[in-house]
Amino acid sequence: MRIVEPWIKVEKIDGKKIMKRLERACRTCYRSEGKITDDSYKKLLTNCITRGHESVLEHEKVTVRIYDDVGSYKDLTRHRFASFSIESTRYCSYDKDKYGNEIAFINPSYIEDKEIYEVWKNTMQEIEKNYIIMKELGASTDMVREVLPHSTAAEYTMTANIREWKHILSLRTTNHVHPAIRQVLIPLLLYFKEEMPEIFDDVAYDTEFDKKYYAKLTVEDEV
Repeated sequence: MRIVEPWIKVEKIDGKKIMKRLERACRTCYRSEGKITDDSYKKLLTNCITRGHESVLEHEKVTVRIYDDVGSYKDLTRHRFASFSIESTRYCSYDKDKYGNEIAFINPSYIEDKEIYEVWKNTMQEIEKNYIIMKELGASTDMVREVLPHSTAAEYTMTANIREWKHILSLRTTNHVHPAIRQVLIPLLLYFKEEMPEIFDDVAYDTEFDKKYYAKLTVEDEV
């Protein structure tokens, strides 16, 4: 059994270029392309968002790769305007050498009570043991995946347009959201705020959520 930490990888973006392309799309409506300057996108996009005219944000998208528990993935797939591809528990047989002959579980580091954490850890060990026993008895991956819990680690790719990302991050980074989701999406929101402040600055999030729980975010050329 492996207890692993969540992470998130995001494709490298140039926020200014994205927002300038959004401005050009928006100005089509008014045929005001002649008013474009180096920083004219700032006022235009701010006005659009303030007035609720956010459809223009749908012209640009961002893709991320997330390593988190399957419970979080199930919650995020409720956002139907995003696209998902996830590691399959049907086709990934964790008793094989490729997976180290073990199951990886996302560390619920936010469980600070040591006694409760030990109960969780022992439960995961028992699940892995029974998973392997079932495989040895001839069970297919269709059968053994029935014992896998929400804590099972899985890698998935997620793509959404800017408007949908703003919607998702507005809903999924507040204090009533499961910690496993907050720990990956708050760092992503902060990255978007840095790159595209005119679009994401008004998105509130749980500032009381301890930064020590934040998943590691890396920016890469491709994800």
